[in-house]
Amino acid sequence: MNAQQTKWFDRKFDFSSEQNIFPSIIERLRGTSSRLEEKIESVPEEILNKKINGGWSIKENIGHLVDLEPLWMGRLDDILNKETYLRTADLTNSKTDQANHNARSINDLLKEFRSVRTDTIKRLELLSDENIFLSALHPRLKTPMRTIDHFLFVAEHDDHHLVTINKIIQTFHQS
Repeated sequence: MNAQQTKWFDRKFDFSSEQNIFPSIIERLRGTSSRLEEKIESVPEEILNKKINGGWSIKENIGHLVDLEPLWMGRLDDILNKETYLRTADLTNSKTDQANHNARSINDLLKEFRSVRTDTIKRLELLSDENIFLSALHPRLKTPMRTIDHFLFVAEHDDHHLVTINKIIQTFHQS
């Protein structure tokens, strides 16, 4: 695909829907591990560390998803604890930049992501309808974000990185 993806920090989100699609969001989040594994199963090791225009490699994109899972769960805590604002993210992504994910094995990265995401899913499945519609203000977007919105945001973030991984694969691995 040649369409250019909008940069993550340029994205705008509409959280006005009143429909409870939380079970579908959970299913989408549950599927990210399998989609990642399927995407890279035939990608040679030397491609997993390659970067395009100074961006992250495939391993770094996967590591970034691992790195952010504690933020997503912390923000869930903020919402459930009725905090005014969600905790802020490190917009420089220094944790990912400093983690040296390229030195790790792809199997370890995938296993760790599956583990942390499984923990997230288990926690989400216990939420009540009331919990799903609680909210706090997103610090960057300056908009109320309900639990349901927050995890739709997470699913969109997952997909953003899956598209980035696809682009790397298409650039370096012509099958």
